[in-house]
Amino acid sequence: MKEATSQEKIYHQAYQSRDARFDGKFFLAVKTTGIYCRPICPAKTPLKKNVLFFKYAYQAANAGFRPCLRCHPDSAPGSPAWNGIGTTLTRAKRLIDNGALETGSVESLSTQLGISDRYLRQLFNKHLGISPKAYSLFKQCEFAKNLLHQTRLPITQIALASGFNSLRRFNDCFRKQFSLTPSVVRNAPENANKGIRLKLYFRPTYNWEHFHNFLDTRKIEGLEWLDKHEYGRTFYWNTSTTNDDISETSVCKGCFTAHYNGSKHCFEIDIEIDNLLLLKPVVNNIRRILDLDTDSETIEQCLASNGLNRLEKGLRLPGTWSVFEAGIRAILGQQISVVAARNLVKTLVSELGEKQGERLFFPTPDAITKSSLAFLKMPGKRKETVKALARHFLTSDSPENPQTWLSIKGIGPWTIDYAKMRGLSDPDIYLGGDLGVKKALCQAGIRTDPDSAAPFRSYLTFQLWNQL
Repeated sequence: MKEATSQEKIYHQAYQSRDARFDGKFFLAVKTTGIYCRPICPAKTPLKKNVLFFKYAYQAANAGFRPCLRCHPDSAPGSPAWNGIGTTLTRAKRLIDNGALETGSVESLSTQLGISDRYLRQLFNKHLGISPKAYSLFKQCEFAKNLLHQTRLPITQIALASGFNSLRRFNDCFRKQFSLTPSVVRNAPENANKGIRLKLYFRPTYNWEHFHNFLDTRKIEGLEWLDKHEYGRTFYWNTSTTNDDISETSVCKGCFTAHYNGSKHCFEIDIEIDNLLLLKPVVNNIRRILDLDTDSETIEQCLASNGLNRLEKGLRLPGTWSVFEAGIRAILGQQISVVAARNLVKTLVSELGEKQGERLFFPTPDAITKSSLAFLKMPGKRKETVKALARHFLTSDSPENPQTWLSIKGIGPWTIDYAKMRGLSDPDIYLGGDLGVKKALCQAGIRTDPDSAAPFRSYLTFQLWNQL
């Protein structure tokens, strides 16, 4: 899909200057070589007449171009969630990215979205130019290509981790998508990692100092670790799929350490995981909690036009691993200081979290439900709220939708909004009732209309917290 002429001029300037802010916003394909690249590719600049532009990598692949082996288009930052193609399509893409069609059907996905499978296909064909299944296969092959470049995992394991049950099926799909075989893409042994280390790229600017400081005040020893240039933590991950009315749950646990590399605009991620079949959704969740797909420049322009002049450049939303953990942390933090809340979370984790050497895992809903929580020094009603949320995650059909928590006594709009902002990385949450936000507005004398900051009100909230 070729861009409009006015947009082409911008894209030409961007790739000629190798502007990293445009990385992932578009891809350029060279007609004479049959290759498509990122705008930051170090290869010789092609003639303008030989260049085509595509918004998405899979569009270039569908047009018959193969990926560049120098700039690796699969490593480009992802498109932001607010790209204007609709809430339903955005949610469908996110579910497919996490493997919804690897074990399930288009019909089961459309049921989960609350629409017909015919309408889902129409959405994909209209906005993306391909079917949901074709999009899923491209994302599977794209993830596999990243693993081939950056790890020494055997090709059979990479096929399984990418959602393919057959090596033959994997090879056929990979060759069809990229006009290359997996063995050709595979890096030379001396240039690859023995374990699982992936480079996840972002568009500059990334304010690591702010991100680091925010996490440092909330870090739980054993569950998380933080150094000058790295952040890591343990995790659980489970995925439920339904196909032909049969539900299956896949579970894994592990840990990751993200090493910040500002000069290369990426994080180098070391991952330990006990179930490679869930590697892809785990990597996607790491991208989310590090907020790697944000276009800071666009957000800051929006906020600056909204009366917020003292902007912290490159600010990102520090995510929490799961919406359940975010909800529990929010309840424990109600009406007390950050330090006091951290102490309560630390106690909860040390008492109920699974221990693996020096590492701790965040307590499961089952562990919290079975405990009296007598070790927590806080009002009994708040303990009951914690247990009620844990029970909700064991019994509800849609516990990860925070709006369903409103029926739980002790949970109000602030708790739900905080869980959405940090547990789901919702970019459009304004915590106007938060004491810190109110204090920042008063101290700085800022006059701003939160509604006009949509769809970036979560970043407005963090910018205001940063004013304190």
